[in-house]
Amino acid sequence: MTGPYGYPAQQPGPGDFGYPAPQARPTGATAIIAALFGLVAAGCAGYIPIYFFLRLPSGFSIGNLPGLVLTMLGLYLLAALFLLIGALSAFFRSVAGAVLLVLGSLLVIAAVLVEPLAFNGTYGVYFRLQFEFKTFIAVVRVVMFAFAPFTLIFAIIPPTLKYLRWRPSPAQPYRPRNQFPQQPGW
Repeated sequence: MTGPYGYPAQQPGPGDFGYPAPQARPTGATAIIAALFGLVAAGCAGYIPIYFFLRLPSGFSIGNLPGLVLTMLGLYLLAALFLLIGALSAFFRSVAGAVLLVLGSLLVIAAVLVEPLAFNGTYGVYFRLQFEFKTFIAVVRVVMFAFAPFTLIFAIIPPTLKYLRWRPSPAQPYRPRNQFPQQPGW
């Protein structure tokens, strides 16, 4: 079918007839995965200081601990807090949730790097003991080693941020094209 002057006729598109073109809604799969991984990592990171505090002998104070041990425990607690709040915020589609998941994951990585130094050990001995799975705390640490980097990766990839930033456009009232509102009173 041809239009005037021999040009092909144009079919009406999605933005014609006064309606705005619909926007494609991004999927939230990566954001949900990041939030779920963040919850697992938060549980593991929060379990380690609680386990450590419960194992302190009677009459021993937290103030008697060396500075690196306190730093390590503080990093784990702060990471658990950031990961928990970040995961909950990501479930409610907040960009701040992704930022908190990234910060929490980085704090977990920092705590893992400080932990062998806090107990005057080497990284080789530390990781060998963790991957032997002889205690429950070793299993918790290995799960945390696995989930924290994946949380970091899933929180910073573009589909996650696109989903968290996306807001639907408000519905526009219908008005035919090239028609202006009528003047009241005539």
